[in-house]
Amino acid sequence: MHPAPPAALQLAQRLRQLRESRPRLTQRKLALAFTAEEKIASATVSSWESLSVPKAPPRRRILAYARFFCTQRSTAGEPKLFTVEELTAEEKRAYEELETELLRLRNAVGGESTEEEPTFHRSWHFPDAVLITIICAELPGDQTGPFGDPSNPNYTELQTYADIDALVELFGHIRAENPSATVHFRTPSDVVADDLAGHIILLGGVVWNEITERLFEMANLPVRQVTNAQLDSGDIFIAEVDGQLQEFWPKFAGVDKQILAEDVGLFARVPNPLNSSRTLTLCNGIHSRGVLGAVRTLTDALLRDDNERYIATQFRDAESFAILMSVKVIKKEVITPDFNGPDAVLYKWALIAA
Repeated sequence: MHPAPPAALQLAQRLRQLRESRPRLTQRKLALAFTAEEKIASATVSSWESLSVPKAPPRRRILAYARFFCTQRSTAGEPKLFTVEELTAEEKRAYEELETELLRLRNAVGGESTEEEPTFHRSWHFPDAVLITIICAELPGDQTGPFGDPSNPNYTELQTYADIDALVELFGHIRAENPSATVHFRTPSDVVADDLAGHIILLGGVVWNEITERLFEMANLPVRQVTNAQLDSGDIFIAEVDGQLQEFWPKFAGVDKQILAEDVGLFARVPNPLNSSRTLTLCNGIHSRGVLGAVRTLTDALLRDDNERYIATQFRDAESFAILMSVKVIKKEVITPDFNGPDAVLYKWALIAA
């Protein structure tokens, strides 16, 4: 085995020294803190600190080290990675000094080191979030059950919500990803002006109400939903492909073709048209199964990282993007779409920021 190059060894020693300067900060705990922005394994931290075969971290990880170790608050409780905006003036000065030092060491490694890890971010984590509002479609009055009637002694408000499966899946995940943020879910009739200033997520039912329809239009996506007389259970998607409009339809199985076998889901993200520093995300489908499939692409523990890498690779510099996907349904259960699979992505679009 060849000895480690001096520059790589010096960087590894400094990174180990920083971690060991904080009592009881293990490689695993540091990895968990860094995972707040992008998933990382403790074995990766170990490889950066290795004194035999060190692997230099990519630049973005060096910046994370500087942010973490510039403040004692990072380890005052459970290890936490602060954003630059959350640092005090004194901490920012320490951050800049540490950033300069670590980048100098990293640059000295140069071509001696390493391959970059795929860059991806967790789409449901909003590091700048103060308010996140999920706007969920409301069932038409003739489709709510008796418990959706406010005059019923057993009135249950969620009985009036459409796409409850998707809402429960998404709300719990977003709360876990953003513990310090305020997370609301509303029906369009309950939305107030302040709800529209933060990060907004439109969940299903674009054609059922004015607010979601208006926001969908303002997003300027090349994907639309339209009513077609041949399908009375939902609205199909259309998009322009190679200069021609293409329709995207669900598939049905069974002798009488009444069993939903494959739905179409939409996941799209654009700047919030009412506050460009925040985001507008759309999770929709022809049916409720398509909505749930769109949500689960980035919440399913088995597939979300691979799907995040797909988004990072396909839409690296995009300000806005959209994916239409096939959502398989087997025994009434939604199968989470795998964007890297051969037939999951039906259509994709991106707009590169100017």
